[in-house]
Amino acid sequence: MLLPVHCFRMSRLVFFVVFLFAGLSSTHAQWQIEESHTTSDLRGIHALGNGIAWASGTEGTVLRTTDDGALWQRCAPPPDAEALDFRGIQAFDADTAVVMSSGKGDLSRLYKTTDGCVTWKLVFTNPDNDGFFDALSFSGADHIVFGNPWLSGPVHHPDIERHVLHDCGYLLGDPVDGSFRTFHTCDRGSTWLSSPDKFVAKGGEAAFAASNQSLVTNELDRILFVTGGSVARLRFSDSGCELDGLWCYHSYPTVNLPLAHGNEYSGAFAMAILPDYSYGPQFKYPYTVVIVGGDYKQPETTDGVAATVYFVGPRSFLGHPAAARAAHTPPHGYRSAVTYDVASKTWITVGPNGTDISTDDGRNWRALKPSATDTPGADRDWNALSLPFVVGPHGRIGKLNAKTLAP
Repeated sequence: MLLPVHCFRMSRLVFFVVFLFAGLSSTHAQWQIEESHTTSDLRGIHALGNGIAWASGTEGTVLRTTDDGALWQRCAPPPDAEALDFRGIQAFDADTAVVMSSGKGDLSRLYKTTDGCVTWKLVFTNPDNDGFFDALSFSGADHIVFGNPWLSGPVHHPDIERHVLHDCGYLLGDPVDGSFRTFHTCDRGSTWLSSPDKFVAKGGEAAFAASNQSLVTNELDRILFVTGGSVARLRFSDSGCELDGLWCYHSYPTVNLPLAHGNEYSGAFAMAILPDYSYGPQFKYPYTVVIVGGDYKQPETTDGVAATVYFVGPRSFLGHPAAARAAHTPPHGYRSAVTYDVASKTWITVGPNGTDISTDDGRNWRALKPSATDTPGADRDWNALSLPFVVGPHGRIGKLNAKTLAP
């Protein structure tokens, strides 16, 4: 029997609406679990592309893959590092990486390898007995550091072209004598110097060494980091200059964050930045920073777990920060890592109880859930993130299904 035309149209409309809401309800098949050949808790991950990635964790563990995760190699541990907790790792290629341990005093160290982790060299030990390393960051950009930032082309000058941003990195430590400790390098981590930056801390304020994302640097060599404890804040260096050892940052603004705080377990744990400007005479804004955290002792609580800050004006090389905006629909609990997928224009954040994504710069988040064909619990028990990989406790490694975030 033929249906009347209006019934046919109505049936098509109902089918479309049901299909649409079915598609919006969840996204499936996100993390494909891989074999890590370790049971150590993994806290650091740095994916370089072209199949190369490095990971790090407890018991002096460092892992490396050169075939996009098909095989994870267990590296020879650095000397006297079998008991260290490697919370962060930054790599330059398949052979060169710097790994950071976290702990009080001289338990915070940096080791470097240049031969694919066959051997390691101790390059830096925390000089402060009460210090604690939180995060390590290299900018990863390839444009000129020591030139006029308003020039859009190469700068041909021997005093300007000696370094590129990828050689320069920063190290963040908890407050000592009332100020956060920062150190810098411009030789890919072989030597480190104390930076004169004075990020004065409030009583009870500290940074978290959860996923090596409490510190980032932007393309113009500015330090940004987030804090927790008694307050939750975004701290950053504004303006300044870098001329082969001359460091003259002179402004250290802060942005209060609408994230959980008030005890040693809560605050801002991780952030990722999305610059939206051209390296030339005209900057384009906004410059977006998405920040996640919460209270890791209450991982199911959704209050105060995500916020977004926009840098919206050309007051300085970084811009002028607008007030932080709390997520309207937050992630589904405490989150320890966050990143941005350029291809799909999607933010993704992970934590012990799940994975969430946002396509509107962190205003609204929705959970990713495993499908029936995925490993049970593939969405949860994660610590750190560097796409396409994610790592967690007990040697847990996952790789993002490329179709999950397809635009």
